[in-house]
Amino acid sequence: MALVPRERNLCKGINPVWAKLAMVVTQDFVLRHYFKKKIVLGRENLLLNGPVVLAPTHRSRWDALMLTMAAGRRVSNRDCRFMVTLSEMQGIQGWFLNRLGCFPIDQKRPSLVSLRYCIDLLIEGEQLVVFPEGMINRKSKPIKLQNGLVRLSQLASKRGVNVNVLPIGLGYSEIYPKPFGKAAICIGEPLRISKISRDSVEEFNLKLTQKMHAAEEAALNAVGRISR
Repeated sequence: MALVPRERNLCKGINPVWAKLAMVVTQDFVLRHYFKKKIVLGRENLLLNGPVVLAPTHRSRWDALMLTMAAGRRVSNRDCRFMVTLSEMQGIQGWFLNRLGCFPIDQKRPSLVSLRYCIDLLIEGEQLVVFPEGMINRKSKPIKLQNGLVRLSQLASKRGVNVNVLPIGLGYSEIYPKPFGKAAICIGEPLRISKISRDSVEEFNLKLTQKMHAAEEAALNAVGRISR
């Protein structure tokens, strides 16, 4: 199967021992004791089967832990396969991420190996996490999406894979999350890419932007912040 050799070229896959240990440390200790309240909205929209791309807003480094809490193995019975930047795969952090199913991609010049690996994951019915904004946005700037997510989904569609994209919004009681604050995540209704054309890219990105914004508003309201 093509998935295995391509995986070896990018990362070490998911190590069952490290994955279980990471879940215990991050979910049962770090996340539980850092925030006094964690809120999950729209849990009924989470898809438990079939290929899916989670498309969250990106407001903090806590986002990954919140996503794992709301949609990870303990909830969906499948892992969150994170697409991360090359810089995040460096050093000690990279050593761990490399063994937890994360894989790198060059945002400016994505390699064919990375893109094909993404498609392989979707063909296998995995749960892929892509931050469509490409970087953390803490300054309340309007959501601006890169075209990578929709193009990736279109490539998968050409391979006969119907990809559902879940718009997700994250919100914290402070811009820079503080200990004993509140955190919320809102999962929106899934969107499906059905057409393959240049116009459909713009149309889908607009729809996804609106859905992500609505989800983020709901999350911010849940933690008591004024939505933007």
